[in-house]
Amino acid sequence: MRRARRRPDTAVTLLITIGDNPERLGSEASFAALCGVSPVERSSGGRQYRRLNRGGDRQANAALHRIVQTACASTRAPRTITNAAARRARPGAR
Repeated sequence: MRRARRRPDTAVTLLITIGDNPERLGSEASFAALCGVSPVERSSGGRQYRRLNRGGDRQANAALHRIVQTACASTRAPRTITNAAARRARPGAR
């Protein structure tokens, strides 16, 4: 597995975004809207959709994307035992 690199410029990008807009940050939802990752309702007739906000700071959005990708790459999913592996572990059971 490739080792994830830590990038200080990612944190700096988010800090700059927060520092440039302190009056817009009242909650987590406002931070999500500022970074362009908040859901936006899009309805057509009887169907309702949600899509991500296309506005916001694109550099902050890219920084959040790098953080999520690093977190996903550094966590491992637990191994599951298949039926074949369970049968090999218990040779007398059939």
